[in-house]
Amino acid sequence: MTGPQISDRHTRETEIDGLLVFAMKQVTDDRGTVREFFRESAYPELGAWKQINITESHHGAIRGLHGESMTKLVACVSGAAYGAYLDARSDSTTYAKVVTVNLTAGTQVLVPAGVCNGFQSVSEQGTQYLYCFTDEWQPGMAGTAFNPLDDGLGISWPVPVDVTNPAQVSAKDAGAPKFSERAGH
Repeated sequence: MTGPQISDRHTRETEIDGLLVFAMKQVTDDRGTVREFFRESAYPELGAWKQINITESHHGAIRGLHGESMTKLVACVSGAAYGAYLDARSDSTTYAKVVTVNLTAGTQVLVPAGVCNGFQSVSEQGTQYLYCFTDEWQPGMAGTAFNPLDDGLGISWPVPVDVTNPAQVSAKDAGAPKFSERAGH
């Protein structure tokens, strides 16, 4: 390589109002790549993050669909994931819309408050998934959860799922209500 290769941050809107997909700004040289995960001036409406979590999930594991009353910025730290997002905001113009995103290194998703976030680890070695939250998570906080295996959502999880295997889907997620059976859907 003759010198650093710089890729600027790019934003792509989705079919869900406020759900944005970002290609991170990155600089690659002979040593590897540096990705700019967050810069306050690029997200002035968010302010500071209040909590940051990393989950480690085995190949085929699904987490979600969870929609808290806070904005999230999510990305893979290692491995890859298949992200699924459901607009569960009844007052939204994109209510009930589902968007899926292949999450690999350098891709982020900004998930608005009330939009449900879920993902499946698609890497053989597993996936580390990073969540940044605009508020601290608290037991009993406002939010909603729906069954990620609801056929009515049309999500085609890439790795086959055995609903009886707790390493693939938790009993809580598998037992969550089906959005497609929700009144007004």
